[in-house]
Amino acid sequence: MAVLNKQTLRPGERIRVLIVDDSVVIRTLVTQVLSEDPQLEVVGTASNGVIGLQRVAQLEPHVLTLDIEMPQMDGLELLRHLRTLHPHLRVIMFSTLTERGATATFEALSLGAHDYVTKPANGGAIDRSMARLREDLVPKIKQFFFASTGAQPAASARGHQPGRAGWKGLNRLKAVVIGVSTGGPAALQAILPALPADFPLPILIVQHMPPLFTGLLAERLNATCKLPVGEASQGEQVREGRILIAPGDFHMRLAGNDQGAWIHLDQGAPLNSCRPAVDALFASAGDVYGGAVLAVILTGMGQDGLRGTETLKAQGARVLAQDEASSVVWGMPGAVVRANLADQIVPLDQVAAQICAAGAC
Repeated sequence: MAVLNKQTLRPGERIRVLIVDDSVVIRTLVTQVLSEDPQLEVVGTASNGVIGLQRVAQLEPHVLTLDIEMPQMDGLELLRHLRTLHPHLRVIMFSTLTERGATATFEALSLGAHDYVTKPANGGAIDRSMARLREDLVPKIKQFFFASTGAQPAASARGHQPGRAGWKGLNRLKAVVIGVSTGGPAALQAILPALPADFPLPILIVQHMPPLFTGLLAERLNATCKLPVGEASQGEQVREGRILIAPGDFHMRLAGNDQGAWIHLDQGAPLNSCRPAVDALFASAGDVYGGAVLAVILTGMGQDGLRGTETLKAQGARVLAQDEASSVVWGMPGAVVRANLADQIVPLDQVAAQICAAGAC
């Protein structure tokens, strides 16, 4: 997945969007929803990848919304061309909430797509479909840009690395908890396979994804990691040297006693509009392990994980945040850094080494 810093728009400049989809219904719905927002401008549409590639060159959009299954040239083939010809173009995939759709979406992310949204169900009410697009697609388009106020964005903590010497003096950890969202599959694929087979701690992950997607993510990581990776199940014991990913649409919390810790899944109210939520996992990790936790905040939109990190930090936990330059979206880690909760701020290619250092690999 390509890593791009947020783009600062000129005062009055709108975000230019090109819609590539073979469904005239989807093109119409997306055009109508995006045209309602004064910060967005639909500059064109295309019904397949061949036309889409031509219109990218002609219209110079900031963002492409891209269907996967199309005639003549599908979305995956178009992505391959875009990464060579237009590497800075932001691409958001339209995916169906099916196993086939999830598999194709993961392939798209590996080819350089930056994010995805699930398509409204066929036959659904138009008003409900439009509401879904407003809630899901519009924020994901805007996440790559600074609002065009004319003011320069505030300086980030990029390059600031407190505790750079490592984790000397750190109390023996009992668990690693990771929160991640936009850009997460690629980030996890860069980090987890680098951990050794004898890594001594359990690793628990919340990745913002719907059902099917989280199971497929676990399968793909399990195929490339030295540690076993699985989608968490209700009542499962938390074991050293095993990676568990929260299933889509379920909060993953920890429960425990002197005999150990186990997984509790629930469908309580979303936190930060997310289920699973990073805050739910982090807060419960503090209940079970106190401060004997390493909390890792990776690339993602929003600030899910901030409250949970505050809770863990107050108990003495250590906090590692991904830096802005290597994040697809520096929302979640940026919120933690701005709150002065991060002990270390490092690029993606250093995260695995720091996890290892904390776990005394």
